[in-house]
Amino acid sequence: MNRVFLGTEAIASGQLTEHELRRWHRCVYPDVYVPKSADLSLRDRAWAAWLWSKRRAVVAGVAAAALHGSNWIDANEPIELIAPSARRHQGLIVRNETLADGEVTSVGGVPVTTPARTAFDLGRHLPATTVTARLDALMRATSFSVDQVTQLALRHPGARGVRQLRAVLPLVDGGAASPKETWLRMLLVEAGFPSPTTQIPVADGWRLLAVLDMGWEDIKVAAEYDGDHHRSIRAQYVKDRRRLRRLEELGWIVIRVIDEDRPNDILRQVREAFRRRTSPRSTVA
Repeated sequence: MNRVFLGTEAIASGQLTEHELRRWHRCVYPDVYVPKSADLSLRDRAWAAWLWSKRRAVVAGVAAAALHGSNWIDANEPIELIAPSARRHQGLIVRNETLADGEVTSVGGVPVTTPARTAFDLGRHLPATTVTARLDALMRATSFSVDQVTQLALRHPGARGVRQLRAVLPLVDGGAASPKETWLRMLLVEAGFPSPTTQIPVADGWRLLAVLDMGWEDIKVAAEYDGDHHRSIRAQYVKDRRRLRRLEELGWIVIRVIDEDRPNDILRQVREAFRRRTSPRSTVA
């Protein structure tokens, strides 16, 4: 018996008595039970939601992205289901939408929207402030193509939110390794800078010196987002300083961004780097 199960099925099969069910398990959705001590993962909760739907629904949205391997998703994120005529329930997002052939796959035995269909749904339903980061993370995990999602938009022309989806798709980049990197890239693009290349490898002779978060290789300007571990772990800090010195020797200007930096200050530094590199007297090593 799985640790997430239907109570009626467990009793009918003789695996549990009704007394054992009530004493040792708790109900998460009507007739869906787990051990009282269980700390449920998002995968467990997705399985529970699917059982609650009488195995008729398909897991979609952010939960589907998590099942496909996307990072930066909280275990308590609401589970989204696509289930025609299904009733609503607290803690679930239930959508009555059309799924065409080829838009559903299986992950761990649970029906889940394909990566492309998941991207199609995220791009339409999520707030504009979070959608690009979610799509970046999904592309990093699954390598879905923008063309696949565009074809889905043509297949479902009347679907809600398609206008937002079409606007955000050209901005998706699977090279973003965190939501903060997505935020930094979008800050630069929205300020009018050319869209930066992500995950730029920099060689030092025969060895790989660094993979820069984002930048413009033609003028050797890069921007990197430094998480707390870059400062709080001494060995990482020392490694970063040595790497930065060598990058500068190779002709790179690297703008290091931390959480406390103000957007205007970041943009000022990038503008200054562009000015230095695009002035008539500038030379790039």
